[in-house]
Amino acid sequence: MSDRYIDFANSSLGHRLVAALGLPSPVRLERWPAGRLRPVEGALLLGGGALTAKVQAFAQKLTDATYTYGAEASTWIPGHGPKLKAVVFDASDLQHTDQLKQLREFFQPLLKNLDNSAHLVILGRAPETLSDPFAASAQRALEGFSRSLAKELRNGGVLQLLYVGEGAEDQLEGALRFFLSPKSAYISGQVIRLEACATPVEDWTRPLAGRKALVTGAARGIGASIAETLARDGADVILLDVPQAKADLEALAARLGARTVVLDICAEDAATQLVEHLPDGLDILVHNAGITRDKTLANMTPEYWDAVLAVNLNAPQVLTQALLDSGTLHDNARVVLLASISGIAGNRGQTNYAASKAGLIGLAQAWAPLLKARGISINAVAPGFIETQMTAHIPFALREAGRRMSSLGQGGLPQDVAEAVAWLGQPGSGAVSGQALRVCGQSLLGA
Repeated sequence: MSDRYIDFANSSLGHRLVAALGLPSPVRLERWPAGRLRPVEGALLLGGGALTAKVQAFAQKLTDATYTYGAEASTWIPGHGPKLKAVVFDASDLQHTDQLKQLREFFQPLLKNLDNSAHLVILGRAPETLSDPFAASAQRALEGFSRSLAKELRNGGVLQLLYVGEGAEDQLEGALRFFLSPKSAYISGQVIRLEACATPVEDWTRPLAGRKALVTGAARGIGASIAETLARDGADVILLDVPQAKADLEALAARLGARTVVLDICAEDAATQLVEHLPDGLDILVHNAGITRDKTLANMTPEYWDAVLAVNLNAPQVLTQALLDSGTLHDNARVVLLASISGIAGNRGQTNYAASKAGLIGLAQAWAPLLKARGISINAVAPGFIETQMTAHIPFALREAGRRMSSLGQGGLPQDVAEAVAWLGQPGSGAVSGQALRVCGQSLLGA
């Protein structure tokens, strides 16, 4: 659905009027187009501690224009160098309060020199892994700084904090290929922990090549976009949806060269049927199927409550357990659960829905350490306001509020969710497990 306010704010007349009235002026975000190869199209600035050398080693694969602060060659000078499309600052060496001033000294000069839709990443060490309380305090300070600075960025800029575990340095390329590129256009203010992972990506042009992926609720909307993106990245995709969506499911399958499974995931024998439909096993499992039945708790019927919990939470639990027990889910598989920011922040009239989505986040957190021995990662993706057929039917005032209540001042697209799922489905993304990645434009809800 078209966002008419963005159309107006980016018109010649609208831009002047919006500026004069002091209204939000969101820009159209740059997203990943078909055929693009390099993650960064523009200048990449590197700075900070020892991890910068790790990034420098593969920086030429990200862009052909890499700059550093202070080096004799390729030095970037504020106001004289090119606009910056991407920035990486290694703050992992900051171990005391006095050293935190380096954050201001590095970022302040470049903020007026960012290109549109710039992507910034700060690298650190997870505070809970540090024995020195002062060092842990300094590293925890990065979270407050990064979330706040993300809210100050303009013109579509986004910023993330990556805590890099010992031994996870080799996973920086995969993470930065995602977070410095338009694939993460609607993700900002997030904190992600990277751990060591033994499974590399062999071909960055088709990072999911040779992997079998199942997407539930795939017939339309976000599910269809996820299926398309996984297929684009080389996966052999299997589409699952209810019998009522069979026509849409088969049309999508014909377009993607995929195969289908028509199944009610809440049926008593759903787990048995699903295992039978997957004789070759799975490498990627995406639990996207979900429903809403909104009512305040005072008016919530048992039927509404039971239906939402059954589809959104119980089915993913039962089906995943069956796929694990049967060996259908391969070693080094990737499991992605579609949660929601409602499961993080809550939402009026959605006690059932929020409970189910929070339960998925809890499921990822609880299952992650249990699946680690098999190299399986499990994560939740929590979308915010996404432009879909469902949100198009929200009353105008609520729809506009949902769009504007984020740092980016607009709704996301199904593609934004799909890109996050595809990244978490990569072999190297086993470095991330038990975490919830918000795709919400840094929504003010639960921020």
